[in-house]
Parts: sequence; structure tokens; C-alpha cells
Amino acid sequence: MNFVIIKYHKLKALVSIFSSIIVILILWFVLIGGLWEKDYNYSSDIKQIRSLYFANHLKGLKNHLGGVKANIIEKQKSVDILHYSLSFDLFPEEKKFNASATIKGRKLVREIDSIHFNFYNNYDVSTVTINGKKAGFELKDKFISIVRNFPVTDTFEVQIDYSGKPKRAGFVGFSFAKINGTSVVYTLSEPTYASSWFPCNDFPTDKALLDIWITNDSSQVSVSNGLLVGTEINGSRKTYHWKTLYPISTYLIALYSSNYEHFDDHYISLDGLDTMAIDYYVLPQNVDKAKFDFAEHPKFIKFFAETFGEYPFIKEKYGVAEFLWQMGAMEHQTITGVASNFLGGKKFFQDIYIHEVAHHWWGNAVGPKSWKDIWLNEGFSTYCEALYDEHFYGSDALQSNMIKIKQNEFRNSLSNPGSFLFTQTVYNKGAWVLHMLRWELGDELFFKILKEYYEKYKYSNASTNDFKQVCETISQKDLDKFFDQWINGVGKIELNYEWETEKFGDSYYNYLTINQEQDEYLEYHFLLEVAVQYEDDVEYHKFNIDRRSQQIRIETDQLPEAIILDPNNWLLVSVN
Repeated sequence: MNFVIIKYHKLKALVSIFSSIIVILILWFVLIGGLWEKDYNYSSDIKQIRSLYFANHLKGLKNHLGGVKANIIEKQKSVDILHYSLSFDLFPEEKKFNASATIKGRKLVREIDSIHFNFYNNYDVSTVTINGKKAGFELKDKFISIVRNFPVTDTFEVQIDYSGKPKRAGFVGFSFAKINGTSVVYTLSEPTYASSWFPCNDFPTDKALLDIWITNDSSQVSVSNGLLVGTEINGSRKTYHWKTLYPISTYLIALYSSNYEHFDDHYISLDGLDTMAIDYYVLPQNVDKAKFDFAEHPKFIKFFAETFGEYPFIKEKYGVAEFLWQMGAMEHQTITGVASNFLGGKKFFQDIYIHEVAHHWWGNAVGPKSWKDIWLNEGFSTYCEALYDEHFYGSDALQSNMIKIKQNEFRNSLSNPGSFLFTQTVYNKGAWVLHMLRWELGDELFFKILKEYYEKYKYSNASTNDFKQVCETISQKDLDKFFDQWINGVGKIELNYEWETEKFGDSYYNYLTINQEQDEYLEYHFLLEVAVQYEDDVEYHKFNIDRRSQQIRIETDQLPEAIILDPNNWLLVSVN
């Protein structure tokens, strides 16, 4: 997700918001494989993706939420959702829909006497069945509890038919909106508001597959995640059927429906074997502007594929749909929502588009294990903006990006972002942590870490500690102090320094005294670059700082004009 503020007619991005695996695989193929093979004929590579996901994500089902109020009950952890089939019949003028959700899952414990989903209680529920048999239910406190009155096998299928008017939830939830008399239906569910429009296990670790049918007036184009596998016209109504081939978290499931005009581009995979569609859906008045603004998307995808590994949803698509949430954009898996006021026809908003594309690696493919790990989504994607600019425009562009997001104050810690997840700490300090890790380890190790982390947790979920373990394994360094000070600590380094020079023969001894003055964290340890500046030259030195007050001696053969700390902006530091 990307929040933005426009100032002086320019974009100024401000953020104010992965011997036991084998056992699980065997169990998966024995217990579940037959169920899926009956329903779907996936190619071998998709089967491999699915197996990798289920091998990893089951380990994380007990670590659901943090950083937002947990709306989860213990019994939800007793099941694993495998597939959602969702059907929505939209009536925008009445701001209501008729819907049906068929949820396939499996038991993770021997016996269950009830099944529970997150689901808002403002809907009229007409029918609930388990494995085709009518079941009793209770809709209360944003949960639907379904009572088992007959044996449930290892796998189950729950169907819930319901209708009503959705309530606004979080940033949006589900919205029936209009612009200049034109209906625009759209969703935005991050972090825990998918349950405001369909019953689900609404936490990021329980990823599942998805089919979604969207019916609206035949003049409307309806869009969702994955691939469009069919349309059907019935009188004045048209139904679009979308399918995902990759596991998806509930908050990334999206629905858009309006009188969109569609245009497209394509991306060719790094191995040259896949040509993937890049689909754009915008309102008619914005087509020309969008064609100009969106033209760089193949370039964005290619850069991140080369940097981290192939685009994770290469068998589906990348897409952008215009919506009416005017605060920024949202990285719905394979179909990013972009605010209508960020289609300007002048390429002012490229950073937003880059950020959302990056999320398809960081957040969508590698999901957060809990909402306390949100910086792994937002900090990573924010730093990707800087990486992209560095690659195409040079080191000055990297520095410019990092200076832009350097704050005087960061509230809370990355390990405890608070009840509101989408803050400058999560986005900007999160990006700075990656920037400083890169400085600490060097480019070769840093980018090797990102590739390994992506490959290990792709289609699954990871925590900060999972990322730390990959960093330590690749670098062969103990990073306890680094992660403690930057993830658990609050604030940033604040330095006061002074220097004096003494001449000894033909040499100059420059004594540099550095004091840490921050209150929030007692003693940072960091690699400090020092520039010694002469009239016609500059030389650089590196020192490990591991005390609150430290003196450094730099020997030079001429008298310095100035000594500058962190001249290339590698540290989250204020220097006096």
C-alpha cells in the first residue's frame, strides 16, 4: 500500500501507515492432493508452487496477528483453508449484492465440533451447508460460527449464501461509489477487512487459492486477481470468472467493476519462455493519460525480476485498475488498485507504481507472518523505489531517495508498530534498515540475501526473525545487535563530533571525538564512513563504532579542510 500527499503540484511520497517439511509434503499429497486433482488440472510448475507453499505456510498458522487487534479465535487455527469460490451479483444503484462463498479446507486437529470464520454480521445469511448438508450457524461479533452435527472428514466444504449492503471497514472494505455519475465498485481490505465482504480466515498466513465470479450490468467490466478464464452474458447481466493459480492472502483479494476501458502490454520472462500480459483497466476519460503514465511497467517488472528473482505470478498477469480510494494505491495480488487522481498523464507518480510492483515480491509472494512484520512489506517496497532510481539514474538518485525519507523522529519500533500499521516508521525507517544492512554487509552479500530470502519464502510467509536468519546464514555474521537496535529500538543515531589536528613531522594526526546523544537507544553499533576533505581531494575511511563515546585517530599527510561524517548517507543519523 502506498499513501501519498501532493504538494506544489508534485508527488512527495510520505508514509504517515518465511526432515519436517518432507513430512508435511507427504501428508499434503496423501490427504489433500486427490481433492485438488479432481477439481483442477494444473500444470506441473503450478503444482510445484502449490506444494512449496503448503510445505511452508502450515508452520506459521499459530503466529497470526500482531500490531492490529486480533480478531481471531483459537478454533480458527484448527483448520487450513485451501480454496475460496466467491460469487458476487452486484447491484450498484442499491449498494447491495447477493453473494455465495464456498470454502474448501482441511482439519489440522483430530476432531472439530464447529468451524469459525471472520465475517461481518450485517448480512442476511440464507443458507449454510457443510459437505452439502444443512448446518446450524450463529452470526455474531464479526464471526460466523458453524455447528457440526455430523462427522467432518479430513477435508470439508462449507457453503454460505448471503446478501446485503456492505459496511465501510478500515480504509474501504467494499465500496459502491460513483464519479461523475459513473459507478465504480471496488475493494480495499488491508489489513483485516476482507471479512467485511466475504467469510474467511482473515489473517495473512492462511493463504488459499481462489475462484471469483463477478456479475454486474453487461456495460460494466469486472476485474479480479489472477486469470480471466471465462465470461457469460445472461440478458442484461454479464459474469466474469477469474482464477488464481497461486496462493493468496485474504487481504490481497480484490474486486473492481466499472465501465472500464482495457488496454494491455506484455512482459517476457527472464528465461524467454513466458510472455505475460500486463493489463490496465481505467475509466474512459483517463485512457490517454494512463497509456502514457503506465508505459514503464514492463521495465519495472524486469528490473525487480533481475534483482530478486522472476516475477512470482508469471503464469497469471500483472494488472492495474483505477479505483476511487484517493489516498494512494493498493498492491492487490496481480491487480494493483491506483487512485484516479494519480493518473495525470505526466509521469509524476512513477514512485507509486514502482512501489506497488515491488510489493508483488515483498508482501504478496513473501507475505508477513504477522502484522507486526509489516515493515517486511512496506519498508522493502519503499527501498525498492530507491533501488530502481539508483539503477537507472545513479548513486545520487539513491542518496536523494534516502534523504527524502530521513525523519527527525520515528515513533514506535518496527517490532511493535502499534495499532495503526501504516506509519512513516514502517515505510521509511523500514527502508533505512535495508539501506544500512546493505552498507554493513556490502552489495554482493546484500543482494544475495534478498534473492535467497525471496526464493525460500516465496508463496509463503516470513517473520523478521526469518529474514534475520537468512541474513546471518548468507553473511556468516552475528546480526543480533544490528536487528535489536534497528528493529526493537526506537529512533535513530544522533551524533555530536569535534576534531582537532596535531602535526608530527610530515604527518598530521587528526583526533576525532564522536559522542552518541540519542535518548531512545543507549548505544548503537555501526560502520561509519568518514570523509577527509582537502582543497583538491577527498579521502574516505571506515570505522566500527561500538561505544557511546569514541575517539578515532586519522593520520594524513596534509592538513584537512574538513572532516565529514557519513558523507554518502548510509546511516540513519543526525550529525551535529
